[in-house]
Amino acid sequence: MGLFETSISFVARSERRKQILFLLNESPLSQPEIMKKTQMYKSHNSRTISELVEKKLVLCINPEDRGFKFYKITSLGKKVVEYLKKL
Repeated sequence: MGLFETSISFVARSERRKQILFLLNESPLSQPEIMKKTQMYKSHNSRTISELVEKKLVLCINPEDRGFKFYKITSLGKKVVEYLKKL
C-alpha cells in the first residue's frame, strides 16, 4: 500500500481528522480558528493537528511562532480530500 492509500485510510478512520482536513482545504487557519470551527477541546485539536502534520497532510506555515501557529493543507492532503469527497 502506497503513501496515498495509507493517508486515505488514516484520515477516514477519524471524524476529527476529516473535519480539520476539510476545513484547511478551504483556507489556511490558525489553531484557535480551527478550535472555534470544530468546537473540539484544545487537547483533541492539538493532537489531531500534530497527527496530520506528522503524516504530511498538513503543514505549519509559521513553526517559529509559539503562540499563534497557522496551518495549511499540503498537496497530498488535497488529494486525500478530493478522494474522500467522491465517496
